[in-house]
Amino acid sequence: MSCTCADVMHIMDSMFPERYAEPWDNVGLMAGDPDAEVKKILLALDANATVVEEAIRMGADMIITHHPLLFHPLKRIDTSRGTGKIVSMLNKAGIALYSAHTNMDVAQGGVNHALAEVLHLDNIAILDKTISQRYMKLVVFIPKGYENAVLKAMADAGAGWIGNYSHCTFRTEGIGTFKPLEGAHPFIGQKDRLEEVAEVRMETIVRQQQLEEVIKAMLAAHPYEEVAYDVYPLDNEMETAGLGIIGNVHQPMLLAEYALYVKECLKLSGLKLVGRLDKPIGRVAVCGGSGGDLIDKAAAKGADVFVTGDIGYHDALKAEEYDMAIIDAGHYATEHCVLPKLALGLQKATDTLQYNVEITVSQKERDPFVFL
Repeated sequence: MSCTCADVMHIMDSMFPERYAEPWDNVGLMAGDPDAEVKKILLALDANATVVEEAIRMGADMIITHHPLLFHPLKRIDTSRGTGKIVSMLNKAGIALYSAHTNMDVAQGGVNHALAEVLHLDNIAILDKTISQRYMKLVVFIPKGYENAVLKAMADAGAGWIGNYSHCTFRTEGIGTFKPLEGAHPFIGQKDRLEEVAEVRMETIVRQQQLEEVIKAMLAAHPYEEVAYDVYPLDNEMETAGLGIIGNVHQPMLLAEYALYVKECLKLSGLKLVGRLDKPIGRVAVCGGSGGDLIDKAAAKGADVFVTGDIGYHDALKAEEYDMAIIDAGHYATEHCVLPKLALGLQKATDTLQYNVEITVSQKERDPFVFL
């Protein structure tokens, strides 16, 4: 089945909702036509010239990055260099560009969960919860034989997504009764006659913010003139998201040993340390990219070490005051680990929807920093 840029954007939004992004951020479609067909997608942290050239060579129709290409307002577009050149390259090649930034940082399965997974942390929890939302249960009664069409419409609109699973429903069969009255135009049955119809009760879960869109899609796909459906508020634990992850190591190590372990897990040629090399490490906080703002949170949650990037001089001094070690593994390495995980999740989602899409992680993108 063919897939459009808009279809991919919808899947990405279900995984990393754009509403999770910080107000100052710029996420979503940076360039391209939402209606264009997509067969090949290239994943990278940044849409620099190297990545765009790689996408052109491989015949990609779309690039998905973590960092937005368009972040600050443009005063001019010079197509000979910089951002203007990248935008021109994308437009000439017909390649769409989509970015998921702070929404991918905080969402379940995003950057921080990927970093915690690569470091094999146990008993993980969100370091700083910043977002929560409720779920609703939607129940609809469908004539037997039409349930799959209604399910597809609801799932495409965002219903039935639980973690890395889509199309989640529960169905029971029964008999529905109704009597069409004057002015009715029934899909099944005759006016002024009591009808009994084999129906399927389908129930699914919907994020509260997506309920209106899902109901609209369900009504459009449902064959009945008047649709019977129920909406129930749920007391389930709210969906939560936030910055950073905290968890435990498999077995305690000294800081010197754990630093080498992190270096190996992230395939680094070097890193920076703050703290005593003989400090015992059992509890670990992580934040991909720049995590200096979370030093207080990590210390308050009892972290022995904080693994992140872009640590400044005064950040290091603050960590020393808390007697908390820091491993600065760099911005690139602490975020790049999300790309293989994203490739698997996005491929699974497109395969489930029977889209013919090939997803690849950039092989040309590199950390701009070199350790000597």
